[in-house]
Amino acid sequence: MTDNRLDGNAAGGALREVFAVDLTAATGQCSNCSQSLALAESHLYTHAPGLVGRCPGCDAVLFRLVRGPGRAWLDMRGLTCLQFALPGAT
Repeated sequence: MTDNRLDGNAAGGALREVFAVDLTAATGQCSNCSQSLALAESHLYTHAPGLVGRCPGCDAVLFRLVRGPGRAWLDMRGLTCLQFALPGAT
């Protein structure tokens, strides 16, 4: 039996494509109440060390984005999935 496993670097190109899109137009599902929504519909709080997006239905945290010098941290554990169109897709 052969091992078809690659290391995570093999996903570099695909991830670069994905993170080049406008995620505010993406639709997701709240992991707490299962509401489907566009990220642009989330309630955004900016008086924190970063940005916090909360579900408009149940107020659960959907995502957190914190930026520092030369880097960023993105936590999206409040979403069970995220769907978006890729650039150039028909």
